[in-house]
Amino acid sequence: MNEYVIETKQVTKSYGSFLALDHVDIHVRRGEIYGLIGDNGAGKSTLLKLLAGHSYVTEGEVRLFGKYEEKELENSRKKIGFMVEQPGFFPNMTVEQTLNYYCIQKGIPNRKKVDEMLKLTGISEKRRSKCKTLSLGQKQRLGLAIAMLGEPQVLVLDEPINGLDPSGILEFRHLLQRLNEEKNITILLSSHILTELQQIATMYGFLNKGILIEEISAHALQEKCSDCIEITLSDVEKYAVLIEKNFPEEMYKILPENNVRIYKPQLQAEVYSKLASENDIYITGMKTIRTSLEDYYMELKKRGAAR
Repeated sequence: MNEYVIETKQVTKSYGSFLALDHVDIHVRRGEIYGLIGDNGAGKSTLLKLLAGHSYVTEGEVRLFGKYEEKELENSRKKIGFMVEQPGFFPNMTVEQTLNYYCIQKGIPNRKKVDEMLKLTGISEKRRSKCKTLSLGQKQRLGLAIAMLGEPQVLVLDEPINGLDPSGILEFRHLLQRLNEEKNITILLSSHILTELQQIATMYGFLNKGILIEEISAHALQEKCSDCIEITLSDVEKYAVLIEKNFPEEMYKILPENNVRIYKPQLQAEVYSKLASENDIYITGMKTIRTSLEDYYMELKKRGAAR
């Protein structure tokens, strides 16, 4: 069984009468890139603050590397690099001074490590620039450099691509993939930019209004979001019987307004239309549909609201 480096058990966080997190269970295995998906206000930052020790649970339990006692959690956090909400800098300090400051805070011999982090995150040319002059993308890179001090086994990043331009997003994504593949760093990152997470995550957790509505692997999600064929017919009941008789392996669903949807079709679209015409069933429409990650998330939210 794969080791969970981050796990929460029925974690609840309330602020007075406001329930920010409601019995959340997440499971992050070693080596994964775990994408925490949710709208603004879904509870993503609240959850990451609990992991970082910036806040405490109202109910439930946080486990890091299998440890859950408070003293053990403090020691476990030393193996994790956190970038929660906006990275904190002193505006008039240079990039190099900032990294030196955090090295001192973390008790790390600084000279070699600062140079390594500047090179790793691609901001070496900004080492003498004051933090207040950095672009948003450069600030995010500096935040990642700070999180990487101490050679963490895990990175926890809160909306790291928020506000970046397309080229900045691409560069940051490639950097995270390289850290995961070359240094075997487990990454938990939150975002509301679903299409970007789809490019990098190996596991997903969907958070909505403080409730984790699903955890699913990238492979399983790809299966669920695969192509389907939707056919509008004169007699859907008769057509369903024909599918079960002729193509028993096909997965299908009868929808409103005389539609049949065939999921992960095994055959060409012409075969399904021929089946209808040969049995005196008229086709008034046919289309291929691919479910996007956004569509999938919206459907999950609808089902969650209906509970």
